[in-house]
Amino acid sequence: MNNTTPPRSATLERTTTETSVSVDWQLDGTGQGTIHTTIPFVDHMLTLLTKHGYFDLTVNAKGDTDIDDHHTVEDIGITLGCVLKEALGGKAGITRFGWATVPLDETLAQVVVDLSGRPYLVYNVNLPNQQIKSFDLGLFEDFFQAFVTHGGLNLHVNVHYGRNPHHILEAIFKAFAKALAQAIRFDPRSSGIPSTKGSL
Repeated sequence: MNNTTPPRSATLERTTTETSVSVDWQLDGTGQGTIHTTIPFVDHMLTLLTKHGYFDLTVNAKGDTDIDDHHTVEDIGITLGCVLKEALGGKAGITRFGWATVPLDETLAQVVVDLSGRPYLVYNVNLPNQQIKSFDLGLFEDFFQAFVTHGGLNLHVNVHYGRNPHHILEAIFKAFAKALAQAIRFDPRSSGIPSTKGSL
């Protein structure tokens, strides 16, 4: 972002019969977040996204978690994707691509992002344990699928190795934060759309 470019941000409140999710996202932030989803492990992961991406992010969510966490986790992904897409606007001048490889103790995770407008998720994550407390860690694949579909991005998540499921997910979200922050960054060499097609 240069001195004449206003901060990129968007806000959305999304309510269904199953969930209520509100998101306020300033892409060009300082890493400040207020995250309340009623699911502590999701709060932890979104806090990592906020901090390591230098986003200013507010997420408030509640849903029918007495039935299952699935609706809430997926709808958070949908809302975040919609807000990212709106905040990016026409995408003129952005870097478009971003990638990061992040270690956490025995774990190594790689995330690659293309803000192409073409939704596609590759999720190569082998979890030795599918749960932390009562939370189903497999729901993060649904989270990322929803994010990708509604945000219009190509996202590859590859965990090269890891033993501890907490470490695996934490490394993924830190890598996702770094890759996304790189992809949305303005490239000082470009003021146009970063595509030979002229649109993304």
